[in-house]
This record gives sequence, C-alpha cells and structure tokens, in this order.
Amino acid sequence: MIKVAEVRLIGPQNENIGVVPIQKALQIAREAELDLVEVAPLSEPPVCRVMDFGKFLYERTKKEKEARKAQTKIEIKEIRLRPKTNEHHRGFKTRDARRWLLEGNKVKVTIRFRGREITYPEIALEDLKEIAEELADIATIEQAPNMEGRTMGMVLSPSKPGKKKPSPAPEKKDAAEDKANEVPPGEPQKTAEKA
Repeated sequence: MIKVAEVRLIGPQNENIGVVPIQKALQIAREAELDLVEVAPLSEPPVCRVMDFGKFLYERTKKEKEARKAQTKIEIKEIRLRPKTNEHHRGFKTRDARRWLLEGNKVKVTIRFRGREITYPEIALEDLKEIAEELADIATIEQAPNMEGRTMGMVLSPSKPGKKKPSPAPEKKDAAEDKANEVPPGEPQKTAEKA
C-alpha cells in the first residue's frame, strides 16, 4: 500500500532506525511479526512505524471514547413569549427556565412580535430585563437582548455554583450550666416576669 522508494522508519521499540528502502522496512516488520504503518504521509520521506495495527486502532477508539465521556453536553432550551403575555403566564415560563438552568442547560428567551407590536420594542426589552432579574440568583446573561427580524431574544447560562458559606454552628453550653438550669421533677418552673 505504501508507494514510495524510501521511508523514515521507527522500529518496534520506538527506536529511530532512519531512512531505509521500503523493502527493508517491510522485512523488519515481517521479522517482528508486526505491521508497517504510515504515520506521517506528508513528510519527506514519509514516516512509517513498525507496530500492531489492530492494537493501535483499539487504543485510539478507547481514547476517543474516554474523551467523549469527559465532554459535557449543554442543551439550549427555549421559552417563547409575546409582548402581550401577562405576568401570570410569564411566571410559568420563568419557573420552567429556572428548572432548566438548575439542570445545567442554557435558556434562550424569545419574544415574538406580531403586527404593530414591533413598534414597541421597549415593552419586550422590559420583559426580558424582568426575567433576567428573576433568574439572577442562578443565571447570568450570556447574550444580551437583541432584535433579530420580528423577534427579540436573549440567552441565559447557569452561573457557576459558588462556595456556600458554612452556617454558624449552634453554640454548646457547658454541661455544668445545663445541670444548674435543670428543674427537678415535681417543682414548678420559674418564669421571667416583665417589669
């Protein structure tokens, strides 16, 4: 398959053998009972390596699989509104957006204009600002509100979870103080009187 007269050869123990004729490279590979694989075809002369090709393919697919596992997939969810959407219905949409952001997804908020609604973009801008304020505790604005044709949109991404401040532990009283404050059974408890 390799159609050149000479190749730069890397041996079975990763040693650099140097530039050799293709016949000698094939003979070395046969003697080692391994394959001759062209690893850098564009260099001058091409670089070939004596290796087990099946093992090489297996390890490469294994590395690719591990790399895919390490990747995090972030979906973009979308909520669609209109300038006339009332606060009650916007609350439902905002609740969905909050749930998606907590799951780690991005949320695209889109307001679509119909007819003459497009002459009042400030209404949509105000709605987008209110939604961003409602979700400010868990989200940051990735893409600021902007007009695209007859829609105005913005993208929110989940903010990085910050380190929680440790809550102060309740102070423990000394055991001696507890004993002193205990009321023996059968005696009435003392109550503080207001002066």
